[in-house]
Amino acid sequence: MTERAGDAGSAERRVPGIRLLDEVLGYVVPAALRAVASCRVADHLAGGPLTAPELAAASGLDADALHRVLRLLATRGVFTEDPQGRFALTEEGRSLCGGEGGSLRDAVLMLTDPAFWDPAARLDHCLRTGESVFPEVFGRPFFDHFAKDPATAAVFHDGMAAMSSVEDGPIADAYDFPATGTVVDIGGGRGGFLAAALRRAPGLTGVLHDRGHVLAGHRLAGEAALTGRWRTEKGDFFHAVPTGDLLVLKRILHDWQDDQCVRVLSHCRRALAPGGRVLIVDAVVRSDGRPHQAKDLDLLMMASLVGRERTREEFRTLFAAAGLRLNRVVDTPTVLSVVEAVAA
Repeated sequence: MTERAGDAGSAERRVPGIRLLDEVLGYVVPAALRAVASCRVADHLAGGPLTAPELAAASGLDADALHRVLRLLATRGVFTEDPQGRFALTEEGRSLCGGEGGSLRDAVLMLTDPAFWDPAARLDHCLRTGESVFPEVFGRPFFDHFAKDPATAAVFHDGMAAMSSVEDGPIADAYDFPATGTVVDIGGGRGGFLAAALRRAPGLTGVLHDRGHVLAGHRLAGEAALTGRWRTEKGDFFHAVPTGDLLVLKRILHDWQDDQCVRVLSHCRRALAPGGRVLIVDAVVRSDGRPHQAKDLDLLMMASLVGRERTREEFRTLFAAAGLRLNRVVDTPTVLSVVEAVAA
């Protein structure tokens, strides 16, 4: 194998096509991340650096295979390797440790789960048909598959909660919530974003809206600052949504086709209190040609679901069809932006 195209001193990096080959091999990195997440390798390094044999003894893994995987991930800033062959966690690697409060382990397992991984390998189907390949791979559409496979559904909900654990706070900090009113987190899952919003505006109350089996796993109880300020409401956003001053759809619209989004947004328009706002928290695709995670996520949506990541103007069009008007887009320190709409 040649050196990576970006390595200093590599003559190969100047040869046309070498960088392309480097990109093609990029799928090995998420495979390695999935392996160490599945085997909880980071947990065994939380106490300090270990050599591969020491780590293998602690984790019950093969020392040679473990060394080779860690050696690769050390080049990506997940681990470090010192001259004595000891591996240690970086700040990024520490996020692979288990537990709540910033762990991304479940998010790594979700994003590398066969539900995303296998369809991504079949993007040629999408190019030829313009349709998701998920039903061909799994025999039914994405969310129907989850309804039939509780284990996969658990991977998805745990993964989404893990992603939320690191992004909810910074997103809530970036948005100027009103002092009073009711926030409705539509399809809000475990309630992470609603909790973050309520913490930042003590005068707000909240409604966590989702299907009953999802609400059963919410994490709003037990926090003193939130006591008496929230309730749950079972429902399906394709049929109706609760009334509120701020109606939030976080990582929801990107799952669905335009007509389905307009249907959900129309329910939001009817449920919006006078002077209220609809907040779409999604990755907004930039048109400047630079790398942005929204473009990567867009291909996952193409392969596994029926939706897409959208540009500012595409959001404007959706809003107009639902009786809403794009008011502003608030960037956050995460890949997501807050796309704010008001009544037209």
